[in-house]
Amino acid sequence: MTAPSNPINQAGANSLSTGDEHSDSPCIGVCTTLYDEVCQGCGRTLSEVSNWVFLSQEEKDSVWKRIRADGTAMRFQRQAKESKTA
Repeated sequence: MTAPSNPINQAGANSLSTGDEHSDSPCIGVCTTLYDEVCQGCGRTLSEVSNWVFLSQEEKDSVWKRIRADGTAMRFQRQAKESKTA
C-alpha cells in the first residue's frame, strides 16, 4: 500500500514531534517526571497532565502562560532550535 499523493494537512499535526503553537495540549509525547513533579517534555505538573481534559480554557491558558515563561521544557527547547535552523 502506498501513501496518497495528496495527504490531508491536519492542523496541529506536528504537536507531538516538536510542539506547535496551535495545539490544545503542550504534550510532545516525551513524558518524564524523573526526580520531580514536573514533566520535562511539556513543563506541566503531574496534576495538570492528568486533569488537562477537565481544565477550563482559562485554566489551560494560565498553564500555557506559565510554561512558556519558564521555557525550560523540551517542547520549547526544540522550538528554539528549529527556529534557529529555519
